[in-house]
Amino acid sequence: MRANRKHNRAGAFTLVEILIVVVILGILAAIVVPQFTSAADEARGGNVQTQISTLETQLELWAARNNGTYPTLAGTPGAWTQMITANYVKAAPRNPFSSAAGATDVIATTMADPDAADAAAAASTADGWLYDSSNGLIRAAGAPDPIP
Repeated sequence: MRANRKHNRAGAFTLVEILIVVVILGILAAIVVPQFTSAADEARGGNVQTQISTLETQLELWAARNNGTYPTLAGTPGAWTQMITANYVKAAPRNPFSSAAGATDVIATTMADPDAADAAAAASTADGWLYDSSNGLIRAAGAPDPIP
């Protein structure tokens, strides 16, 4: 009869064993989770870099076909319409760093060099794009510098 009782107790986990497993899982989670926290920012950064590259290529193509004149996008209602109807872009690009309704708006600015918008435009609360129609440079408003 004693042997039967001993057999029944052997099938369960003890509280200590369960706690050890929980601690090990917590340690693994603490190591792995921080590696994925910046993944969304990196994805947005890659997205905006690709969009900027494509837009600048299309703006250069526009200028080549229009005697070196870039399109007037900033400050016009339906700013992207002229490029959409001329088949340079399929749709108004959205700034991935903004979820606001104005994420496709274009704000006029002057960019002294290709990598930085002037301080006033960059510091604005714009949601869409910063665009210099004198040289065809375009940047995402609100994007970190450098873009991740």
